[in-house]
Amino acid sequence: MSQATFRFYAELNDFLPKGRRFSAFAAAFALPASVKHMIEALGVPHAEVDLILVNGEPVDFNYIVEDGDRISVYPVFESLDITPLAQLRPEPLRSPRFVLDAHLGRLAVYLRMLGFDTLYRNNYDDLELAVVSSQENRILLTRDLGLLKRSLVSRGYYVRAQDPRQQAREVVRRFDLRRAFKPFSRCLRCNGLLEPVPEEDVAEQLLPGTQQHYHEFFRCRSCGQAYWKGAHYQRMVRLIESISE
Repeated sequence: MSQATFRFYAELNDFLPKGRRFSAFAAAFALPASVKHMIEALGVPHAEVDLILVNGEPVDFNYIVEDGDRISVYPVFESLDITPLAQLRPEPLRSPRFVLDAHLGRLAVYLRMLGFDTLYRNNYDDLELAVVSSQENRILLTRDLGLLKRSLVSRGYYVRAQDPRQQAREVVRRFDLRRAFKPFSRCLRCNGLLEPVPEEDVAEQLLPGTQQHYHEFFRCRSCGQAYWKGAHYQRMVRLIESISE
């Protein structure tokens, strides 16, 4: 039986048992074994890995581990371009786009509120999510570790928090999104872009009395949903401020 020494960095340690976190440890294996297979066998989804060093040199997921190798594994750096070194994915996401699994509906609303292109349906199956993530170059957000280990998924993140507001804060911090906020630029219902329109264009959708108090209106280019800065607007502003803290 061969043996390699692994060291995982930063939040990748969340997937390891306590005795293996933030320290080097030995892992036995039978030849041949790819480094991707070994990383996932240790519990870490490949979609959260962006850099692998073997004996100080960068390798890709297909590298065949050898007896005595010392392997360092680092998380995704979406805000830092390390592709000349890592070569695990084509390029970092300069304008992050997301697709979310069925358990993250409220998080999807919050990300749209912040202005991020966020696909969500409560009836996506796992294969559909993997295909959309791959074909549309979207970060897959999920609480299903098995989904992140699908070979089609190259960019993904396991959402640790369970409360939707905490989830939003977590994703904003993880992908360094604060400077990319474009609040109230997307439809909360369908993800389409909003555009300003005269009130007569949306008059049939307005609640009684709305036109007396509000004079700035927006409409979704995709589904036609009307929006205006009603009584709920300040609550949403406060929510955005709390997410960005």
